[in-house]
Amino acid sequence: MKRTLSILALAAAVNLSGCAQKPAPKTDNDATPRVLVAYFSATGTTKRVAQLIADTKGGTLFEIAPERPYTSADLDWTDKQSRSSVDMGNPDARPAIADTLATVEPYDTIYIGYPIWWDEAPREVNTFIERHDLSGKVIIPFATSGGSTIANSVNQLRKTYPNLNWQNGKLLNGATADDVNRW
Repeated sequence: MKRTLSILALAAAVNLSGCAQKPAPKTDNDATPRVLVAYFSATGTTKRVAQLIADTKGGTLFEIAPERPYTSADLDWTDKQSRSSVDMGNPDARPAIADTLATVEPYDTIYIGYPIWWDEAPREVNTFIERHDLSGKVIIPFATSGGSTIANSVNQLRKTYPNLNWQNGKLLNGATADDVNRW
């Protein structure tokens, strides 16, 4: 009888432990890439596009926010002493950002969005890239601009970070979900 109870207790323990199993971790065989949409937006234009991409692609949204928010005087590109002019005039500038992700490990694809400033990505984008290990990730840049193309900014990012897996970028002014789906 004692032996029967021991066998029943063992069977119950095995059965209960099977119920508490964690779901299997995602593997390389999973068809859906895990997407991060990281963006810098000083005026909200790039933020709207980033939200559209995250919603359409099923991604996690992360704002690359400056530690000290920009004022309109900081963004005055006609003033050579404005904060944005000074930072963009120095290729080595790495303005502090408010937050970083604990890890980018779960993500396969990282969209990086920004407005075009002086025909380049704002330096906060460099700060973000240098704070995270993006090796082995697919990096897809996107940008917004009132008059520039994305070409030079992507070329500069590729030149600065040649070991990353850069894909072709896209300028997405006034983008729709259909535009993002076709991309």
